[in-house]
Amino acid sequence: MSDHLKAQQVSLEAKDPFELRVDLGQHVPEADVRTALASGDMGFVHSFTTGSTLDGPGVRVVAWLTGCQFRCLYCHNPDTWRMTNGVPVTVERAKVQLGKYRHGLKMMKGGFTISGGEPLMQDRFVIKLFTAAQAMGIHTTLDSNGYLGDRLTDGDLEKIDLVLLDIKSWDPERHRHLTGMDVEPVLNFARRLASRKKPVWLRYVLVAGLTDDREDIAQTANFTASLGNVERVDVLPFHQMGAFKWKQLGIEYKLQDVEPPSKEIIERVCAQFRGEGLKVY
Repeated sequence: MSDHLKAQQVSLEAKDPFELRVDLGQHVPEADVRTALASGDMGFVHSFTTGSTLDGPGVRVVAWLTGCQFRCLYCHNPDTWRMTNGVPVTVERAKVQLGKYRHGLKMMKGGFTISGGEPLMQDRFVIKLFTAAQAMGIHTTLDSNGYLGDRLTDGDLEKIDLVLLDIKSWDPERHRHLTGMDVEPVLNFARRLASRKKPVWLRYVLVAGLTDDREDIAQTANFTASLGNVERVDVLPFHQMGAFKWKQLGIEYKLQDVEPPSKEIIERVCAQFRGEGLKVY
């Protein structure tokens, strides 16, 4: 059986995004990868998961795409960094997969979320999937670090009902240390979403000793409140559920001895966001 046919037989469904998947698209020639990214007719998908209540309103189907330019020290899914770790999937196959859930999602007032990796590494594929989802009457949510937000036209933004925006840190040096990338494009995307009154949920990963600095959080909270379109803030305590992936992939993991943040730290950080008038979960 050819590599292409084998890839077509790989299940798109996973029990959870912590399932390790590698090299499922390695057979795709580089020229074909570039063509797919430009057209959006094919994407690279880690998996689809169902039943999420954490990735947007209601009960969600989540498509986890591969490819990410960030190298977050606390990343739970480093197997999504390399795009060709994912299954090569045509838009039509992805539409069929989503269509299985359309009636259930409407009944449960849920929708379709695209996450990653960083989904805007495959922005044309994302927009084609969201266009199809809206045609089915399904609510659409983009979970993004925002760095590549300028790839989206104003028309593209109309295909997205909600953005889950991950701001890792306000401080430029800390952000660069955490992710390897600059923070300003992220903040610019946040401002653009605010100017268009696009609903946003802020996601903030809380890591003791890395992202719990009082002043940094104060600046992040103040900026978030100033936007006027952030409906809620999700403070996400760090955990070690994806640590095994670093070891299996042979990547140095510097946070192996880091514990989840204490209840006191979580409550203090939530209080800082609430102090700016934000709803926090």
